[in-house]
Amino acid sequence: MVADTMVKTRWVYAFGGGSADGDASMKNLLGGKGANLAEMSALGLPVPPGFTITTEACVHYYANQRQYPADLKEQVAAGLQRVEELTGKTFGDPANPLLVSVRSGARASMPGMMDTVLNLGLSDKTVDGLAKLSGDRRFAFDSYRRFIQMYSNVVLGLDHHMFEEILDEHKDRLYVTVDTALSAEDWEAVVADYKAAVQRELGRPFPQDAHEQLWGAVGAVFASWMNDRAKFYRRMHDIPESWGTAVNVQSMVFGNMGETSATGVAFTRNPSTGENRLYGEFLINAQGEDVVAGIRTPQALTKIAREEMGEKNPSMEEALPDVFTQFKSVVEKLEKHYRDMQDIEFTVEKGRLYMLQTRNGKRTAKAALKVAVDLASEGLITREEAVMRVEPASLDQLLHPTIDPSSPRDVVAVGLPASPGAATGKVVFTAEEAERLGGAGEAVILVREETSPEDIRGMDAARGVVTARGGMTSHAAVVARGMGRPCVSGAGEVHIDGRAQEFHSRGKTIRAGDVITIDGSTGEVLLGTVKMVEPELSGDFATLMGWADGVRRLKVRANAETGQDAKMARQFGAEGIGLCRTEHMFFDPDRIAAVREMILADDVAGRRAALAKILPMQRQDFVDLFTIMEGLPVTIRLLDPPLHEFLPHTEEDVAAVSQATGLDAAKLLRRAQELHEVNPMLGHRGCRLGVSYPEIYEMQVRAIIEAACEVAASGRPAPIPEIMHPLVATREEMKFLRELTDRTAREVIAEKGREIEFKVGTMIELPRAAIRAGDLAEQAEFFSFGTNDLTQTTFGISRDDAGKFLGAYVDKGIFEKDPFVSLDQAGVGDLIRIAAERGRAQRPNVKLGICGEHGGDPASIQFCESIGLDYVSCSPYRVPIARLAAAQAAVGEREKDR
Repeated sequence: MVADTMVKTRWVYAFGGGSADGDASMKNLLGGKGANLAEMSALGLPVPPGFTITTEACVHYYANQRQYPADLKEQVAAGLQRVEELTGKTFGDPANPLLVSVRSGARASMPGMMDTVLNLGLSDKTVDGLAKLSGDRRFAFDSYRRFIQMYSNVVLGLDHHMFEEILDEHKDRLYVTVDTALSAEDWEAVVADYKAAVQRELGRPFPQDAHEQLWGAVGAVFASWMNDRAKFYRRMHDIPESWGTAVNVQSMVFGNMGETSATGVAFTRNPSTGENRLYGEFLINAQGEDVVAGIRTPQALTKIAREEMGEKNPSMEEALPDVFTQFKSVVEKLEKHYRDMQDIEFTVEKGRLYMLQTRNGKRTAKAALKVAVDLASEGLITREEAVMRVEPASLDQLLHPTIDPSSPRDVVAVGLPASPGAATGKVVFTAEEAERLGGAGEAVILVREETSPEDIRGMDAARGVVTARGGMTSHAAVVARGMGRPCVSGAGEVHIDGRAQEFHSRGKTIRAGDVITIDGSTGEVLLGTVKMVEPELSGDFATLMGWADGVRRLKVRANAETGQDAKMARQFGAEGIGLCRTEHMFFDPDRIAAVREMILADDVAGRRAALAKILPMQRQDFVDLFTIMEGLPVTIRLLDPPLHEFLPHTEEDVAAVSQATGLDAAKLLRRAQELHEVNPMLGHRGCRLGVSYPEIYEMQVRAIIEAACEVAASGRPAPIPEIMHPLVATREEMKFLRELTDRTAREVIAEKGREIEFKVGTMIELPRAAIRAGDLAEQAEFFSFGTNDLTQTTFGISRDDAGKFLGAYVDKGIFEKDPFVSLDQAGVGDLIRIAAERGRAQRPNVKLGICGEHGGDPASIQFCESIGLDYVSCSPYRVPIARLAAAQAAVGEREKDR
């Protein structure tokens, strides 16, 4: 007989009871929550026992028409038996029931995006057993009604509002406002009505078998990996769909067993500011969902936090002092062990502490900087590790204005400062309206009683969020901090009238469409638009960026053509200008008339006469840029767009321009029609203008070199102009343009009697240019990859029109990401790699950079580092993001080589 050599796949890993089958290194298999539960168990911390169904089981589930692996049920039964042995309870036993929670747990934290079921295992029979065991019938039926509502919503697909309405009816009948005022008998009546509602809606009773409940919940958690909000969150945070989620089944502990029981959420440091002080909230006689859902107002953990917030209800430190002392010791141990700020969930059951979760806490960019710098200063991590701890894209939160402290404030409400920063916008009351108006470019502030995971799209579209209920760890607060949106939560003064689309506060009525400003750092809601101030880029920001600059190899430049943009770029640490788009200068109101005169000219002499009017203005533009850049390289792209873009098109516009400039209206209209192109993106533009009308490029080169001579003569650092020809495709084009540039530059240098160093290069934005880069490098001293156009010409997709269908491509998994946002490394990236290799083969010292929007995208910067480009260039506000991303890319490449 042949031996069975097949090895069974392990789908279930146990934890609790002082040991675990896994650890923190198994995050990909066990998910973040499961890996950390295993790690805490191994550390000997008080973790309720349970088991994790792996992410591989989820992947199998979706790869096999939502069927579980054949041996999963057998392994789950074994895991359940171990939990029964450790707790001394039996799943489904009416006399001594084991109750469990069923929670999701992906590799990356996705707070609130997937589904959870608590108190699973309760039924008409086991609820009596729980009542007898606990000696508290009220607690038992409170737990049962929570389970029915949660299970019915998550697994059975019923609207949770239906249950809220039933509960509100009971409260109204009893003349009470809080859940804790209901007695055991009251909860029994609520449970009966809940079950009747399920029977009425589904035509079948609420499930009573514990094992049926368990598999319903496991399936619901797997299914929630593909719900709309989870998919949206994954796109927003670049989390691959292929990862799947784990499922954690854990024995229940109860924070709703009276005045010595509690539940809470804590951060080892302040997630808004990064201050090294315990931060969080808790509720006595409650379950975990109560804290984050905003249904009850939570209490502070520490006495000092309570006093600072002006709260009267006791803190955990005061109400449960012995447990608090133990808790404080545990959280300090966890931070030292993980060497990062932790986000912790805990429950106290009759005076006994249990740890339900720990994970690296979501934080604002400001907090991320402070925590990283402080941890390095405390010796817990290295400076290089500190650089790797801050998400580059999150720096965007710090690079925008905040409210001017000197501005008058018309405060209409005050809540909790849940997520810092400031925003101004029109009031909207639904996530759908925020998404609609925000998508149309309107600045909106989403105002809600409280947010839920279903509001994720609206929160993303809004500039800021206000909630009437909820604490510092509510859904709105946590998600807004992760998004970098300012948020004011728990603004109890705000009374929302959804039907009338307005809210009332302090005797004022604010309607949908009215403008408000929110200050997420103070918790204030202000009427109208309030003056903002530019950010301060010092302190922890400057420290970490200094460390980043010390490890990165890639240079970072900015796309800028105005003095204001150039100054902002320098302030943000740009090491030169990687793209100065001269056409933006041509559109200036002071020179557009001369540009149009040049376009209307009948011959070269007429064009030269018009260009002579533009020359001094162009020269001053470059003098300003060279002066601001103080000897740093400035890459100047010569005129790129087709000439028709400078002309009016309608008869009304033509008449207005003619009247304002004195140009002949008929000639203007006729010339606009002559220059019209069916597909101008691939038409008479870029270097093709320089070939057809060389006098345009001659004027621009003259302006550049004259400006360089003027700045050098003033005693300021000598400029390093890099003259770039756009849309070059052939060796012959590049040769013609190089000779034109050299001839004109040498004429100016001879006239001025001053030697100026300059470079001549091209923008690679056509597939042919990338493939024939060796030909171009015979004449070009640098390549700047214009990845916006290179992406357009590679895919054959117009960036201006792609928004109509690219969303569907991403949703359907055809494109993993929008290729105009993050570089298509397999296609466009391969062209860049080919161009770099062939360009260097012809000219070993050719300078290589990118200047499309991808220059500020961290994933694209990682690619640029991997193929050895010299620099990236991006918009001024993205320069710090690029600096940090370049540092992280350099560290990542070094780690690959180890």
